[in-house]
Amino acid sequence: MTRTPSSHNWFAASRLAQALNSTAGRIVRITAGAALILGGLLAVGGLPGLILAAIGLVPLLAGSFDVCVFSALFGGPFRGAGVRACAR
Repeated sequence: MTRTPSSHNWFAASRLAQALNSTAGRIVRITAGAALILGGLLAVGGLPGLILAAIGLVPLLAGSFDVCVFSALFGGPFRGAGVRACAR
């Protein structure tokens, strides 16, 4: 399947993707991931808490390593630098 540039970068060029991949957006993702992990392990507990903690790893690691899972799911660039380049 051949994709045109506009069809696979539509999410990466969006305001949401640009906000998520800014420095502030990465800090928010890291903080939210840490909160999900701590909440799952300390407040929820048991198997549901472990599941919540595992889910929290996704935004924590994505923010830490500057990747955008949502952009990749929609066929756009995986690296945050590639997402930011789509705004130019």
